[in-house]
Formats: sequence, C-alpha cells, structure tokens
Amino acid sequence: MVTKKPPRRTAERILEVTLDLFNRFGEPNVSTTLISAELNISPGNLYYHYPAKDELINALFNRYEQELGVLLAAADGVRHVEDAWLFFHMLYELTWKYRFLYRDLNDLLSKNRRLETHFQTVLAQKSQAMRQVLAGLQHGGVLTMDAREQEPTASAMVVLLSYWLSFEYVKDPRNALEPAQAGAALMRGAFHVLSLLLPYLEPASKDHLFALANQYQQS
Repeated sequence: MVTKKPPRRTAERILEVTLDLFNRFGEPNVSTTLISAELNISPGNLYYHYPAKDELINALFNRYEQELGVLLAAADGVRHVEDAWLFFHMLYELTWKYRFLYRDLNDLLSKNRRLETHFQTVLAQKSQAMRQVLAGLQHGGVLTMDAREQEPTASAMVVLLSYWLSFEYVKDPRNALEPAQAGAALMRGAFHVLSLLLPYLEPASKDHLFALANQYQQS
C-alpha cells in the first residue's frame, strides 16, 4: 500500500507560521494548540502533518542547516573587507531569520538530542568557515596574522556569531528581538565580529571597515 504524502502547501504553511510564532514568543512559550489556532486548523490536522512539537523544531532546524551550508560555502571567496562585511551580514540575517534557535538555544539543546548533536556540527562548520575567511583575507593582502593566532581568532568569531543575539537581548529584553530592531542588530553583529580583526588589518582596510560601519549606522 502506497502511503499518501501530506499536501505540501499545508505542511509549508504550518512551518511558516510556527517559525513566526517561535521567533516572536520563544519556542518554550508556543504550544501546538496556539499554532493550530493561529492557522485556524484543528489540532488533529496539525498532528497529521507534525505529530510532535519536536518534529516542527527539527523541520525548521533542517531548513536552517541547509541554508547555512549554502552560505558558509561562500567563505572561501572572501578576499577583501567588503566581501567579509557582506558575508557576515548575511550570516546574521540567517541567524535572525531563525532567531528562536539562538534565543532558546540552551533550553532546546537540553530537550532535543538531535539538535544537541547537529549544533555541534554547525559549530564545526562555522569554525572551518572562519578559518577560510582568515586565510582568504590574508591571501587578498589585507590581513597579516601569525598562524598561532588564527585558531583562537576563528573560535572567538564563532562565539560572537552564536551568542550575539543573546547579548542584544540582555541589553534590551523588551525590544531586542522585535523586527524593527533587526537592521541595527545585524549591523552591530557584523561589525563586532570583524572588529576582532582590527589589530591585523592593513591601514586602508581598517579605514574601509570603519567607513562601512558608519555608512550602515547612518542609513
């Protein structure tokens, strides 16, 4: 007997609404009852597509992981400060798109074994991408860094990528994760990751980085 696949449109809509609710209220504060009410469908209809809340979380994480993999592949092409600025801004845009993962990261990992193991892979992939960025900037002639400094710098960049939104949230819990704050938060995140490289950038590239930050801040 061939099992009929659930309608793709409904399953997609469920994920879109779930992502919005998780981002707005935090995953622990969103029940499947709330999700079904927001969609105006019965809980049974929701369970037909996603029998457990963890399946919703895992499906959204799968999307994040796939999009992240595509984006991290671009790390090898970073050669100049402007390349790096765009790369990190896009990384933060993706983090913002799935910000519930980082907003509730410790809680999610403690409850979901799959996320626990896969996030370790994500960290390893980010670390490799950071090493590629550093190597690319050196190859482009804009960065001078001792080989011994590369690994701790790459690790520090991953820490900022992973916990920047938590820092933003602590500064302003009521407003930090609201959509209106996205632009400024992403700009600050990108600049602070790249500010780790300030001691190693050649003067013109350092000036260019500050100019990019000022341009985005003014806009």
